[in-house]
Amino acid sequence: MKSQDELLSIFSSRGRVKILRYLLKVGEANITNIAKATKLHHHTVEKHLRKLVELGIIEEQRIGRLRIFRVLWLNPKINALKELIEAFE
Repeated sequence: MKSQDELLSIFSSRGRVKILRYLLKVGEANITNIAKATKLHHHTVEKHLRKLVELGIIEEQRIGRLRIFRVLWLNPKINALKELIEAFE
């Protein structure tokens, strides 16, 4: 996927932006906490998280049945995304 398409894929969804903003602030969280903080339905959060993982923006860690999601700081695009989001807050 081209960088332009990746950027559009992230910012074309208000839900993905909310989730990304939240994870950039708290570092890591499970789906339930993300859903509560963003006021999105659990299924919607799960769908957006899958897309963000696919794009290499966040990563998932499984601890038993618990799924923890965190920003993938190794991706060089993360700092640019963080600055862009912060500029509009």
